[in-house]
Amino acid sequence: MNKHITHPHPPVYDESGNLICCTQEEKIDAHTPPQIAPREETHQEGDGHDHSHGHSHEGGLGWKAYAPALISLVLLLSGLAMEHLLSLEFFTGWIKIVWYTFAYIPVGFPVIKEAWEALRKGEVFTEFFLMSIATIGAFAIGEYPEGVAVMLFYAVGELFQTAAVKRAKNNIKALLDVRPNIASVLRNGNYETVDPETVQIGETIQVKVGEKIPLDGVLLSEKAVLNTAALTGESKPQNVLRSEKLMAGSINLDGVVELKVEKLFNDSSIARILDLVQNATARKSKTELLIRRLAKIYTPIVVYLAIAICFLPYFFVADYVFTDWLYRALIFLVISCPCALVISIPLGYFGGLGAASRNGLLFKGATYLDQLTKVNTLVMDKTGTVTKGVFKIKDIVVDGQFDEGQFMNLLMAIEAKSTHPIAKAIMEYSSDNSLAEATNIREIAGKGLTGEVAGKAMAVGNKKLMEQFDIAIPAKADNIVESIVLVGIDGSFAGYVTIADELKEDAKTTIQELRKTGIQHLIMLSGDKDSITQKVATELGIKSAKGGLLPEDKLNEVENIKQDPSRVVAFVGDGINDAPVLAASDVGIAMGGLGSDVAIETADVIIQTDQPSKIVTGIKIGKSTQRIIWQNIILAFGVKIIVLILGAGGLATMWEAVFADVGVALLAILNAVRLQRMKWNH
Repeated sequence: MNKHITHPHPPVYDESGNLICCTQEEKIDAHTPPQIAPREETHQEGDGHDHSHGHSHEGGLGWKAYAPALISLVLLLSGLAMEHLLSLEFFTGWIKIVWYTFAYIPVGFPVIKEAWEALRKGEVFTEFFLMSIATIGAFAIGEYPEGVAVMLFYAVGELFQTAAVKRAKNNIKALLDVRPNIASVLRNGNYETVDPETVQIGETIQVKVGEKIPLDGVLLSEKAVLNTAALTGESKPQNVLRSEKLMAGSINLDGVVELKVEKLFNDSSIARILDLVQNATARKSKTELLIRRLAKIYTPIVVYLAIAICFLPYFFVADYVFTDWLYRALIFLVISCPCALVISIPLGYFGGLGAASRNGLLFKGATYLDQLTKVNTLVMDKTGTVTKGVFKIKDIVVDGQFDEGQFMNLLMAIEAKSTHPIAKAIMEYSSDNSLAEATNIREIAGKGLTGEVAGKAMAVGNKKLMEQFDIAIPAKADNIVESIVLVGIDGSFAGYVTIADELKEDAKTTIQELRKTGIQHLIMLSGDKDSITQKVATELGIKSAKGGLLPEDKLNEVENIKQDPSRVVAFVGDGINDAPVLAASDVGIAMGGLGSDVAIETADVIIQTDQPSKIVTGIKIGKSTQRIIWQNIILAFGVKIIVLILGAGGLATMWEAVFADVGVALLAILNAVRLQRMKWNH
């Protein structure tokens, strides 16, 4: 777990614009001076101890953080009252200077200290340096209240920034604060309470009502009702039946349940999600990196312009007064602080990532949030992506010599010996009679099974198996598109069962909504036979589809699409065979509920709910994030340029400068925070 901030310093960037010398959390908090971010002790999340030390658990800051600003505010207002309202005679000269100096120190000293430490490291053009020079300069020319006010408003602005950042981070952490602390594991005939990290694969654990499931596993009990909101964003309770999978972090809502552990704690769903979310901000978007680079260039330029404003008029203005032009230069410096951009843009992306997490979408970086909005070609797998990946009996057709019950009992007796998904679907048929024992079972590779049941010779499989035993099949059975199980009994055709995979409930609406978002090309690629793939594609309204593809065939198809430079390709899949295509596409999207670990590790975006409609949600969140960030950029640059011009011309005072810096920063932050409150239809 990364450390919380202890001694924040001015941001230091490498040549690529990435923050260095920071922990993961400092990457967004690096602009926060000490009085704004009270010390937090380094600790492991979820250790059960209170580390708050005076600040709120809700993401707000404690009273200690606000104390310096409150002291300065009281002293400033008292000074202004004595000077202007009461017009006290003694409040002049050194008394006035000392009073405003005491008002300045609580908010000014920490910033000056940070500016000095930055200078020692060779970092000159930081916001701390700019604010220090501007306010000390105001004192030098006798503008004491304005010097205090500028630093006070800057401190208040930083308090709001820090609170907004904390709220953004805590919104995500609240969703993921479900990491279980204990596990009740069956050992030596008794249940022992242990650390989940000590539980091994294959062990049985028990979960009581209201407890969190500590590790991924398979349900041993008859059924379970789970709250999976923290993992999937879905508030609706999930019903799980025996032998189905359960995800760590889900909350048991009904009865005591037992499960068999399938993954170690560090490989569980919740551990994987925590890791992804915590590291998401490390991969910055191009917009964020561009603004950081611009800030590095823009700030020194403004500093040199401020120097020019102060001294150059001496050579051109007849009635040049140094203090007047110094005041204009100081205003210029205050306005030049790029904090509105530098903090609100990362905060905007953090808000977007948080909103996505709450909606069951995990982005492995802000760059993919941006990239998803540019996708114009979506390639999708079929099974497990737009279909449920669960086979069910669609039709049972019997040739007359048996009734349906007798026919299915004979068929199930043979299929009971198979582990094939189709066999499992057949075994779900509800039968009132006990199954006869099948003997002499033989599997013929690529064809099916043979054996004997109740003295009858059985052949169960595909057309090739029927041909091998010279069993004639009717033409209608030969033309069926779905997966079909043909049955021969004692050398004669006895009937067939068709097996079909169901479309997901939101599959059709997803295709319609994707077209509305601007995705022009929808393509389906599947390893299932082409006839089934074409049928599903037609049902969904997808015009381009190919079936019967091996993993390398899918990869070749996507690489061929990418030959067109105008195409930005996203691929959606869930299986191990989809991993190469997920890696090759511009944006790889994996189904995180039923999807394979390999696909999830390879993908850039993970859909925790296995709902394809979440792709639309992700695009909407990405577009909203981009829109808010560009609003902030235009707002910050626009207001700053206007006030810079007014300041250079002597038409703006320090108060306008404060608005151009702190006011715009606050507006940008409030705009970015909107992302955390927006709701998207699924």
